[in-house]
Amino acid sequence: MAKLNIRKSDQVKVLSGKDRGKVGKVIQVIPDKAKVIVENVNLAYEHVRPNPQKQIKGGINQKAAPMDIGKVQLVCPSCNKPTRVGRGKSSDGKESVRICKKCNANI
Repeated sequence: MAKLNIRKSDQVKVLSGKDRGKVGKVIQVIPDKAKVIVENVNLAYEHVRPNPQKQIKGGINQKAAPMDIGKVQLVCPSCNKPTRVGRGKSSDGKESVRICKKCNANI
């Protein structure tokens, strides 16, 4: 399995689909399925049955559904543009860090 360039709490921009152009924060990454859940993007309706024992009210709720990781692109925090992600060594040379391909800043 390839190493994913997007992590939880990253800011991403949606490249394709019904929510194209929206920017949101990653809530969850599902690496084995190569999917991400982005806040307020790809919303789906969930029908919930009432359960008085657990204090759950019934109705129709909206929740963010998983979307393919190839449909989103990381937004660089320093240049505020969607960018590709590269890999490089940290300043001490011991660990791998993510690098913005546009401005060469550490992400």
